[in-house]
Amino acid sequence: MKRTLTCIECPIGCEIEVELEDGKVVSLTGNSCPRGKIYAEAEVVCPKRVVTSTVRAENGEMIPVKTDKPVRKDAIFEVMQKINQTTCKMPVALGDILVENICDDANLIVTGNF
Repeated sequence: MKRTLTCIECPIGCEIEVELEDGKVVSLTGNSCPRGKIYAEAEVVCPKRVVTSTVRAENGEMIPVKTDKPVRKDAIFEVMQKINQTTCKMPVALGDILVENICDDANLIVTGNF
């Protein structure tokens, strides 16, 4: 199976073609740097994303949050369920951890000062 991706690791946006056999990368062409190779291999084998959302503070204010590392794309709905059940007490600061190890060793952190 062949997949064509546009790399998002730098502004060049290389078109990378990846060939898979039995879920493993057997060939990869089109990348102009090592970051493109790493991105394409990960994207076709086990894609990951940083999840951004908001958490309601006990006073009703909405606090912006994100995972501090990418999580498996197939786990995003599970992560969102946990985020939707999370509340926090004020004040919070940039980088505060609201949920440790929410998924794949990623923590849910605050992305602003409130």
